[in-house]
Amino acid sequence: MKTNLIKLTCGLAMLGVATMAQAQIYTTLNAPLSHDWTSADGISGNNIVGGYTDSSGHESGYLYNGSTWMVLNDPLAVYGTIAFGIDGNNIVGKYNDSLNRTHGFLYNGSTWTTLDDPFSVYGTYPYGINGNNIVGYYEDSSGTDHGFLYNGSTWTTLDDPLGVQTIASGIDGNNIVGYYIDSSGNGHGFLYNGSTWTALDDPLGVKGTIASGIDGNNIVGFYIDSSTHHGFLYNGSTWTTLDDPLAVYGTDADGISGNNIVGTYFVSSGDSGFITSVPEPSTLALTGLSGLAGLLFRRRK
Repeated sequence: MKTNLIKLTCGLAMLGVATMAQAQIYTTLNAPLSHDWTSADGISGNNIVGGYTDSSGHESGYLYNGSTWMVLNDPLAVYGTIAFGIDGNNIVGKYNDSLNRTHGFLYNGSTWTTLDDPFSVYGTYPYGINGNNIVGYYEDSSGTDHGFLYNGSTWTTLDDPLGVQTIASGIDGNNIVGYYIDSSGNGHGFLYNGSTWTALDDPLGVKGTIASGIDGNNIVGFYIDSSTHHGFLYNGSTWTTLDDPLAVYGTDADGISGNNIVGTYFVSSGDSGFITSVPEPSTLALTGLSGLAGLLFRRRK
């Protein structure tokens, strides 16, 4: 997995946080050709998308329907393909061409369409899709990240008013989630409904919060405490921590569809995807916390 490390600081307000009172069931997802990592990045119904590396180090995307793994390689890709988001038959992600330049793609099951934000210089990364709307981010000539919303004809830049960099990662209806970095270097998740930007900071995320996916009132992502990553589920009032029991170096929750959540957990030998279910309300215990700290977090490129 390729990562980009960004140093941030993050201030937190007093909020509610839920911890699991009983074991959550996690099912590991490893693509059959995977050598050292498989990520589970998006889900729609029974279909899951993500990426993996084979024994030669080549990155490929995949579509998994619960029984069959289908390899996804954009025909223009030379240096790899990863699928990030899915809605129905439509899949979005990124590929790298012969010059190792990054382009987005939309794949509808038969046709691959390249997606390049007109303001992009160093790459376009589509992360989420809902109907005709696609969200992600692009890098401009200075290497600054800007979120975007693309409706099939018009590209709209999404810059959180408190941020100097913005990443959009998930969409459901009019609601978009992601994260921003403010002028002081503080990192925050966000929820944007088309007019209002709302910061999302998990109370346990003393080193940062990243919102990745949304379905209805439920938002998933991950936070970083003093030592590692933890997934979260936020329903608008309660924060629930999600930790795969096999994780050694952390858990990221990346996508949600109905009662199912997908993501990736990290071990010394590589990364594996997982699928789990939305926790039952009876398993939650509410507490509170506040804090302030610096952070380093991972973002797949």
